Amino acid sequence: MPWYVLITKPKCEKKVESRLLQQGIEAYCPTRIERRQWSDRIKKVETPMLPSMLLVNLKDNERDLVFEVPGVLRYLFWLGKPAEVSQQEVDVLNEMSENHANIVSVDKIKEGSEIDVTNFGTETKKGVVKKISGNQCWVLLKNLGYIVRLKL
Repeated sequence: MPWYVLITKPKCEKKVESRLLQQGIEAYCPTRIERRQWSDRIKKVETPMLPSMLLVNLKDNERDLVFEVPGVLRYLFWLGKPAEVSQQEVDVLNEMSENHANIVSVDKIKEGSEIDVTNFGTETKKGVVKKISGNQCWVLLKNLGYIVRLKL
């Protein structure tokens, strides 16, 4: 079964994921830990990697079941068809979400070059480096259509 990209209302990704899981629908919302600063403290907050999106694993004829959950808006379409994400890219997102400290050597990375993302659970998959700024690196995952930001 393919993974489809589901668009949700803003800031509802984790709630929609839990509601879909309660209904028996396989859903995945990759998250990352972000440090937020308030006037009196700094706190670590879990935020979604893909804002207003989550991934669902359904058969094609069961795609309408997700609209019974509050917070679901629509599917993401690519070239007139629902966008599909491969299992390998889902594994990459899962590995990145679980390992919060991803270290990539800066001296080997240049903008526009392809890097190997097999460290994140895939075989022969590559990502293209779009931008390097300070201690962050933006990597394009072509089939997903998104740029993932990594800390160096």
